[in-house]
Amino acid sequence: MGETSNKSANIAFKDENGSSQVIRLDIKTGTMGPTVLDVSKLYNDYGYFTFDPGFTSTSSCESKITYIDGEQGILLHRGYSISDLATQSDYLDVCYLLLNGELPNQKQKEGFNNQIVHHTMLHEQLLNFYRGFRRDAHPMAIMVGVVGALSSFYHDSLDIQDPKQRELASIRLIAKMPTIAAMAYKYAIGQPFMYPRNKYGFAENFLHMMFAVPSEEYPMNPILARAMDRILILHADHEQNASTSTVRLAGSSGANPFACIAAGIASLWGPAHGGANEAVLNMLKQIGNKNNIPEYIKRAKDKNDSFRLMGFGHRVYKNYDPRASVMRQTCFEVLESLGYKSDPLLELAMELEKIALEDNYFIEKKLYPNVDFYSGIIFRAMGIPTSMFTVLFAVARTVGWVAHWNEMIQDPTQKIGRPRQLYTGEKPRDYVPMAKRK
Repeated sequence: MGETSNKSANIAFKDENGSSQVIRLDIKTGTMGPTVLDVSKLYNDYGYFTFDPGFTSTSSCESKITYIDGEQGILLHRGYSISDLATQSDYLDVCYLLLNGELPNQKQKEGFNNQIVHHTMLHEQLLNFYRGFRRDAHPMAIMVGVVGALSSFYHDSLDIQDPKQRELASIRLIAKMPTIAAMAYKYAIGQPFMYPRNKYGFAENFLHMMFAVPSEEYPMNPILARAMDRILILHADHEQNASTSTVRLAGSSGANPFACIAAGIASLWGPAHGGANEAVLNMLKQIGNKNNIPEYIKRAKDKNDSFRLMGFGHRVYKNYDPRASVMRQTCFEVLESLGYKSDPLLELAMELEKIALEDNYFIEKKLYPNVDFYSGIIFRAMGIPTSMFTVLFAVARTVGWVAHWNEMIQDPTQKIGRPRQLYTGEKPRDYVPMAKRK
């Protein structure tokens, strides 16, 4: 639990009647990050709520999983920097770390990987579930439906009070999400579903299920497999974002884990959250070619122009996105491997990056290319359609959602989420019969 110091803060203010009031709040400190004012008893002790739209200044929970310092450009998972994890570990190492708090030793790694490998298959009847969707259904719509439906197939992992069942549900969700995602893609393009193969690693298996066909062997490109693995690591968790908070809020009611993760996917679907890399490609298409970049740079600087450069800057990071440097290097490795030196859209992206990194306006405002800028380019180069971008985000983020869900269930202080409101509607008034209504 967070440490409550012996210190407290006195908040002095005048109430609505003009009388002076003083509120005393306890101060809580974590291992890193800002000091927190404990307002949990504010209403009971003083009769006040806080007003914080978007909860941008409110700690909604206590967590030991991920730490972000946006000012310094720091992202830590269980104390490990994201750059170290992305360059020295694989995705399943990071999954184990997020779930268990420590990196696995060799025996633990082999056991965990074996568990994941043997839970990648879907119940065969779920294939019929896919065929109930229209061919032009958005893959995220399919993801929400199929993941929610898992609760009707796996009754032995629904008891959230049983640690063994929680562990089984966690393993199933992480293992099956790439299969669910790849099948959504295959269904959309009318190709046969490809079953997972135990001989492949996590990222390799996903690429195989996405792009292989039954009539021939799929040539696995190790550079693309490594790039996909890094993408998954870089998106595995990002603290109390909208989708993670949604999972926690849904879980606080006691909902089963599959329903909670389906809720997280629905939240991620929003363009303000998971659709940023898709927006990058749409922006590049709008710019058209390199000759138009100066015009759009000028528009981006104009406060009265609605055009915005997508993929630059970040709501949390006021410095360089710590994930972006790894993603940038990965981007160049992928482009070189695939020989994409003549793709006009990718050439445009690289020129835009060059200008933005040298332009004083972007430097002064710290509008550096973020992880979404490079991931969108990588996905395009790999032949992944834009409709699948957010789906891949969901595949990667599943472990973060599951880790936070598990942490919340085990928190002895957790209670059902119930935000309060500042009511600005009508005061009590008399009912008006129909005949007297104007």
